[in-house]
Amino acid sequence: MKILVSWLREFVDPGVPVHDLAWRLHMAGFELAGIEPVPGAPGGPEDAVIDFEITANRPDCLSVIGIAREAATLFDRPLRVPTPALRPGDGPLPVSVTIQDPDLCSRYAAAVAEIRVGPSPAWMQQRLQAAGVRAISNIVDITNYVLLELGHPMHAFDLDRLGGRAIVVRRARAGETIRTLDGVDRTLDPEMLVIADADRAQAVAGVMGGGLAEVSLGTRRVALESAWFLPTSVRRTSKRLGLSTEASYRFERGADPDAPVRALARCAELIEQTGAGTVVPGWLDVHPAPRTRGTVTLRAPQLATVLGTIVPHEDVERVLTGLGCTVGQDTQTAAAGGTAGWRVETPSWRGDLQREIDLIEEVARIHGYDRLPTTFPPLAAAPARPDARLVRERAARRTAGAMGFSECVTFTFVEAGAAEPFAAAADVVAIANPLSEKFAVLRPAVLASLVDVVAHNRRREQRDVRLFEAGARFTAAEGERRGLGLAWTGAASPDHWSGSARQVDVFDMKGAVEAIATTLGLTIETTAATCAWLAPGRAATVHAIAPDGSRIAFATFGQLAPAVAGRRGLPPQDEVYLAEIDLDAVAPLTSLGEDVRVAALPRFPSVVRDVSLLVPEDLPASTLRATILAAAPPTLTAVREFARYQGKGVAEGHVSLSFRLTYRAPDRTLTDDEAQDATERIVAALAERHGATRR
Repeated sequence: MKILVSWLREFVDPGVPVHDLAWRLHMAGFELAGIEPVPGAPGGPEDAVIDFEITANRPDCLSVIGIAREAATLFDRPLRVPTPALRPGDGPLPVSVTIQDPDLCSRYAAAVAEIRVGPSPAWMQQRLQAAGVRAISNIVDITNYVLLELGHPMHAFDLDRLGGRAIVVRRARAGETIRTLDGVDRTLDPEMLVIADADRAQAVAGVMGGGLAEVSLGTRRVALESAWFLPTSVRRTSKRLGLSTEASYRFERGADPDAPVRALARCAELIEQTGAGTVVPGWLDVHPAPRTRGTVTLRAPQLATVLGTIVPHEDVERVLTGLGCTVGQDTQTAAAGGTAGWRVETPSWRGDLQREIDLIEEVARIHGYDRLPTTFPPLAAAPARPDARLVRERAARRTAGAMGFSECVTFTFVEAGAAEPFAAAADVVAIANPLSEKFAVLRPAVLASLVDVVAHNRRREQRDVRLFEAGARFTAAEGERRGLGLAWTGAASPDHWSGSARQVDVFDMKGAVEAIATTLGLTIETTAATCAWLAPGRAATVHAIAPDGSRIAFATFGQLAPAVAGRRGLPPQDEVYLAEIDLDAVAPLTSLGEDVRVAALPRFPSVVRDVSLLVPEDLPASTLRATILAAAPPTLTAVREFARYQGKGVAEGHVSLSFRLTYRAPDRTLTDDEAQDATERIVAALAERHGATRR
């Protein structure tokens, strides 16, 4: 909103230089876009245009009067608001007004003027030009002048071109067309509101007038329109027609419902003041359902609690009164023995003032944010327990980051080709109106986005890539679920002078998944699997084991299939290892932060035994581990695989697995004989059940 300072000073004199005025308004919440001097402007050599960015919740400040009201309140100066009045008439006006859709237009005011079309005065043209509005003719310029001064859009129809000299506010008919003032023929639909005469649409309500009743050099009488239209209706119409105007910009943000008659009176005053014509006595104000002013209670203790300081009562009343509120004492609360406060009637132009906190913000804004002390707000109650879903996801993300994975954040919509490997076509959720083919579907797995991020990094010569992302994934069968994806390619550890770095393999990814499962407090079981997006023989599924022995699918991991990698732009020689973890699936099994148990450090030393076994190569290590735990005494506290060998010295079809067994008793030091006897029993059980032989 561009404000000419000399125009502003007609309504308020802040008594400060232009830059001080602009800065104080900026500190009160108005984004300052710039200050431009205006040489030769009506205000003299010190005149300037101040450009503010007005937020969508403050349509009242899309006017000179609105900014003047703010300045008057900030600097505690009187506001001079023009109060023109329309002359009453003795008989009916030569125009009728009918509102057929009061839900979209709750008020329509109209007057008639006999005019002489010509150029507007130079001072008016200069002010319009400073605000960025092109001068057209005296009548059109006056309606634009009122729009900028009061913030309320108006329109003028050539009365003699209105069929039946009637104004009908109605919805458009299906397929109805209108040529707007910009010369474009537009097709309307029944969701759009129009201003029509007895025969046809003459304007798109709140957006733009039509060319049939346009004011021209031959116009002798005009019907002046000043109305209020439903913001959502104007916004919807503006978007569908692809047409944004100064009028629609204000109406769709919420114009003042009490302004139509004031704006009409100001327009009539300017027509006669500039010699553009004479206004016919009388006016129409069709207002089917007048609105009542909103009332909000402001409590003094709550004001002090939120702001962290006590604002004097006289300052509170001055601020709210200056902004247009009617302020009275809250007598009901006081009579009931409560603390004093205020009953505040909000002005019609401030639709954003609906709650107590809104009034508190206004007091803070005008009183000055810089005058508020820096304090922590007092806690009246303990904070609510965080959602278990957030705690679970935060723990998984923290663990992934601790393992060296870098977090990335991507869009949840991807191209169809990226989603294809991770779900059946019928299970992929398509976007009805995608921005492009790159964002055609919702991802069925977090990895659908993550694989492309890996390819992006590899194309930029990043050899070692280790990434994770926690986010939503979508399928037609299950809807939205939270998942965590891991992607790893390149070195498993950084280069070191003592030897070359080892390349990542499937066991590294298995360890990462196990670490996250441990963080979540899960007991898991890993089994070989077949998966469309993973390489055969290098894919596995992880199940979480519930207390009742049931198994819940927790994760799938392995090496990305070379065919899928090639389609996503990854080099053919790359081995990319992935994991997709379903965080929602194990929700019943996790209770992070709810049941924390602390055990004392062991008082007695442990006894360690290493056992190397020859077993069939297709026998899962988890099966051996389960047998060890079943055959071991209570003193076995840990089992860990630490070596796997296959090659010379090992029979074909077999593999050597080495386990480290840790024994400890809580009440004494174990003897070597006890540890040895336990180990022998374990080896015997493995030999009996799986044919394992000790190396």
